[in-house]
Amino acid sequence: MGAAGVGGYIAATGGNITTDGDYKVHTFLSSGTFQVTSGSGDVEYLIIGGGGSGGGSNTATIVAGGGGGAGGYRTSVAHAVTVQAYPVVVGAGGTGTQGAGNSGIASSFDGMSAAGGGRGGSFEAKTGTAGGSGGGGYGEYSSTQYAGGAGDTPDTTPDQGYAGGAGYSEVAPTQAGGGGGGASEVGVAAVSDVSGAGGDGMANSITGSSVTRAGGGGGGSASGTAGAGGAGGGGAGTLDGTGVAGTANTGGGGGGGANNSGTCTGGSGGSGIVIIRYQFQ
Repeated sequence: MGAAGVGGYIAATGGNITTDGDYKVHTFLSSGTFQVTSGSGDVEYLIIGGGGSGGGSNTATIVAGGGGGAGGYRTSVAHAVTVQAYPVVVGAGGTGTQGAGNSGIASSFDGMSAAGGGRGGSFEAKTGTAGGSGGGGYGEYSSTQYAGGAGDTPDTTPDQGYAGGAGYSEVAPTQAGGGGGGASEVGVAAVSDVSGAGGDGMANSITGSSVTRAGGGGGGSASGTAGAGGAGGGGAGTLDGTGVAGTANTGGGGGGGANNSGTCTGGSGGSGIVIIRYQFQ
């Protein structure tokens, strides 16, 4: 550790501050500033983007929305900081609508960014959208199958997230949305009238306790079995209704909406989070 802090250690303000043994943990549930007031050295961080919303429809038709993709998941155990202010951005989850829905917003700390999750496929935008994790594909009363969106895989380890699963369409009462991708696995593709579950998120103990975050949203179903949300805040899809929202500050994707005769709303994505940890004594 660098000089100038107490005993050469880092001192800082910002976010909700807790202690885990010899370590301080700054948890940002909303945007703010991580201010290093003295010392310098390495910090550990976890950055998760906002989750994407599930798909829906503003048209009276048979519809099964895809689950929203989880926000991107990015972590490092050694990122150097010095005495200065570091802006922290916590991305909002995508808002679910009777229509195409919305992808999540990226979160960031000191130039390190975790992408927002992709929105699930909908009547208006049928293929799942790429994102930190990709949204699941849409299912409708037709013979066209719609793919899930790709996950974001830059040169980070591990990758930020995984792809969404494909939806299932058929000219029969079997329409189902694909699951949104999660931080640790792809969203499940729909099969016949069984919608895809959201991909599971990833566990991390940066706060001192193991917590799983960044799960994908489950796909909606017009007439069969809706998809479960992925572990880590993913919202469940619905059978003929509004998808369940992703859990706040997990980056969970929203569940897909569904209806066998009318409009429906996708669940909103959960907001992201930024957590910073360092040794202070």
